[in-house]
Amino acid sequence: MPWREALSPVRMERIALVAPLAARHEMLAEVARSSAVELDLPYEPGTGPEEIDRAADAAVVHGSVAALVGWSPTQRLTELQAALEPHGASAVPLRRPRGVQPPTLLTGDEPRRKQVPVLSRLLVDTYTTVPYADLDPARIAGVAYVVMFGMMFGDAGQGALLVIAGLLLRFLPRLQRFRRTWLFITGAGLAAVFFGILYGEFFGPTGVLPVLWLEPLEEPIPLLVAALVLGAVLLAGSYVLGTINRVREGGWGYALYARSGLAGALLFTAIGLVAWGLLASAPVILVVAGVVALLALVLMFIGLFAESGGGPTGGLQASVELVDSVVQLGSNLVSFTRLAAFGLTHAALMMVVWQATTALWAPDWRAAAAVVVFIIGNALTFALEGLVAGIQALRLEYYELFSRVFQDEGRRFRPWNPDPDADQSSGQVSVPPAERHLP
Repeated sequence: MPWREALSPVRMERIALVAPLAARHEMLAEVARSSAVELDLPYEPGTGPEEIDRAADAAVVHGSVAALVGWSPTQRLTELQAALEPHGASAVPLRRPRGVQPPTLLTGDEPRRKQVPVLSRLLVDTYTTVPYADLDPARIAGVAYVVMFGMMFGDAGQGALLVIAGLLLRFLPRLQRFRRTWLFITGAGLAAVFFGILYGEFFGPTGVLPVLWLEPLEEPIPLLVAALVLGAVLLAGSYVLGTINRVREGGWGYALYARSGLAGALLFTAIGLVAWGLLASAPVILVVAGVVALLALVLMFIGLFAESGGGPTGGLQASVELVDSVVQLGSNLVSFTRLAAFGLTHAALMMVVWQATTALWAPDWRAAAAVVVFIIGNALTFALEGLVAGIQALRLEYYELFSRVFQDEGRRFRPWNPDPDADQSSGQVSVPPAERHLP
């Protein structure tokens, strides 16, 4: 399915590279050219031409055959086999060892060349390496980030400046080294333009745009409620991804009792039902919410009790962690009110700038002073609020969302790719490590 190919790491295969003893150097040279294998070596591999000899001498030898083991993307095995056949060598798939997590190669990463990741990819990479069993939320995380940024930086004029900056990064040759960020910056600018149109903000409350939804300073409560609703939607999405990841990591049994799995999702659902029941004045919904919450707490306690090792001490620890989980869930939801708070701050700063501009304006030399105040005020607000909104959106992404999506740390796939064609004449003779022989 396309969505699974887009979100899942590339399928990895445990393989054994086998070749006649006399052809092991040729086999390893082909492996190095392919950049398709991460070798298990008893030392930290290098990248120089001498690495071929070091790896050859580290091979396990049995009679006239030499072998090395490692990991390779399943989709590259056919190509690798074809390259090894002329040397009498082969890549043999092995059964994956129990308890060993394969390295992670994300969809779109090409082992043959070093690609510069887009910024949405870096959002995840700077938090953790996606475990092999987990879904990769990079694309979803990028969309969530720009939406949160736009809600806090809602100004159509300043958002348009971000869009222009992103397009300049995309098309100006002099800015080519920053090109990887163009789509992300352009997306953030479009989100700011969208919310600016809703707020009626164009370089502040200038009256250029009509208010299509609400004025932040005039209607802070609806903006606060909207921020909580958006936070609830994002948290629900993180619980969906977290539950899928827990199933992929340890099966339905593990996901059922995990705080970031079904148990946590049920507790979050119960909170949503409580809010719905209170708003609709429906006692039946509140009763259902209580049942769902009780079920979620029981499942969560069982999972925490098992993790703690059982016994009276384990029960006490599970109880404390259960209370902490409930409090943390509430605080996570409340954290999204900062989307409204910083949106209000941005609107307030732009209101001050606009009022100062209009107060100075007059059909004489004061008009120039008003223009200067307007430009400097917008520049300062743009820089300050852009930085604040960017940091706060990142904080919400990491602490409130990724903490549910990820449970463990993965290990990045590192292909063994020294240059087999480099000049080895260095004037020095290195003593290779002794061969490893099977008994």
